[in-house]
Amino acid sequence: MNSKIFNNYLERSLAIREKYHSLEEKMHSSKWTLEEDALAFITDAGLVGRNIMSHEGRWPKENSNEELRHKIGECMWWLMILAERSNLNAEVELENFLKKTEKLLSLD
Repeated sequence: MNSKIFNNYLERSLAIREKYHSLEEKMHSSKWTLEEDALAFITDAGLVGRNIMSHEGRWPKENSNEELRHKIGECMWWLMILAERSNLNAEVELENFLKKTEKLLSLD
């Protein structure tokens, strides 16, 4: 992916997260912790799984395609936020993972 595009996604993601932090402070007097962000990601990842099951006819839920698209995007957003809050560069970590796995599977 073009780093310029990725950085744009990251900047937009961080701006959205700051707005959510403002809501959290208003509602709960504090921002969510990194652990709470991770739990929110896990919840959304579980919803991706449930919507995939519906998509494949293995779970009775009507019209799940729109939520599936939304939750996949939201999970990608969460991963960028979790990486940033953990002082990791999501773009670098994805590249490192791909290179390592390609080498492991003799795809390089």
